[in-house]
Amino acid sequence: MASPTERNDARKGRKFRPKPQGQGRQDRRPANLSDDWIWGWHAVEAALANPRRGAPLRLVATPDKARQVEAKFGRQAVMEVADAHQIGLNLPQGAVHQGIALRPAPLEDADLSDFEPRPGAVLLILDQVTDPQNVGAILRSAAAFGAAGMVLQDRNAPKLTGALAKAAAGAVEQVPVARVVNLSRAIDELSKAGWRAVGLAGEAERGLDEVLDGAPTVLVLGSEGEGLRRLVAEHCDELAKIAMPGGFESLNVSAAAAVALYEASRPRR
Repeated sequence: MASPTERNDARKGRKFRPKPQGQGRQDRRPANLSDDWIWGWHAVEAALANPRRGAPLRLVATPDKARQVEAKFGRQAVMEVADAHQIGLNLPQGAVHQGIALRPAPLEDADLSDFEPRPGAVLLILDQVTDPQNVGAILRSAAAFGAAGMVLQDRNAPKLTGALAKAAAGAVEQVPVARVVNLSRAIDELSKAGWRAVGLAGEAERGLDEVLDGAPTVLVLGSEGEGLRRLVAEHCDELAKIAMPGGFESLNVSAAAAVALYEASRPRR
């Protein structure tokens, strides 16, 4: 017995044939989709303005955003003008690109020796913090409070592109980031150079405000689930907690970083 669709098509003189799945689609993402893109106006603008980057590899923008880029940075040889849908095909599903996306030249990592232990200087170390949104938000806070830089572990940290760069809103270009193989050894190296490492831990006896004294400080933050790993905590000079008089014992790691950076940036005698 013919289905209603087949009967309707027959009345129109057409034979019903289901379209093969995917036929005629023009919105498939490439199989080799790159994860090296930066998207969103603030992130792309900061990358284009960063003299530490080389010439961009690709730059795709809507007509309006292309005009903004040209007005601020001049004509870009790699500029491609496309509509918002076409731009999105180069990016992960759901990327909010605001009409512009960039494949930048790589940004060179900092070295631990680049971080000068000046009085009042603050450096961040993230232990097993792997969520790009969190790392991006922490970078944004680090830029806002004038942190000297950030240290990440090579194998357990996201790239400084994609959702991370979008969340950082340009801070990827402002805050030097060093990647190391072993965080415990990195803490030892920084300690020898004159830094004092303070690990944030809810079980610590002293509050962060009691521990900070204006000396060059490395704030070491662990993942939300497990906190600092034992060996990393043991290599810190001291552990401290963020006072929470409201009685709620947990903060998102990016929120904890913002509070710690604010506390560390306050003038001290």
